[in-house]
Amino acid sequence: MSVEEFAPGKWDLDTTDKFDDYMKALGVGMATRMIANKLKPRQEISVTDGEWNIKTSSTFKTSEVKFRIGEEFQETTADGRTVKTTVSVDGTKLIQDQQAEVPSKIVREFTKDGFTMTLTAKDVVCTRTYKRAP
Repeated sequence: MSVEEFAPGKWDLDTTDKFDDYMKALGVGMATRMIANKLKPRQEISVTDGEWNIKTSSTFKTSEVKFRIGEEFQETTADGRTVKTTVSVDGTKLIQDQQAEVPSKIVREFTKDGFTMTLTAKDVVCTRTYKRAP
């Protein structure tokens, strides 16, 4: 099965580990980290004519990223950083490589029921799991 078969849909955050440490590694301020740590975002993923769209929404903020696999683009992250991003696919993994002052990598590994999102910056690895929304 390919990532294109698993990824589209609505996904709700289930568990998170070391998210605050990840945000600290990126230089995110304390006030933003305090708010972000309390949120349970939903990710809505769609693919139309080769263009991917990942919309992340919560009670605090909504952010959206649109891209084509393998094409570099400028992304403004939810915490306001501007990064150069390239997304690739490896089997059931969607790999988001963000280049900036502090590089970051976000890997979403999908199954039919959910996905594990591994976020890496500096020497910090954060894991967040999402379940398919009803």
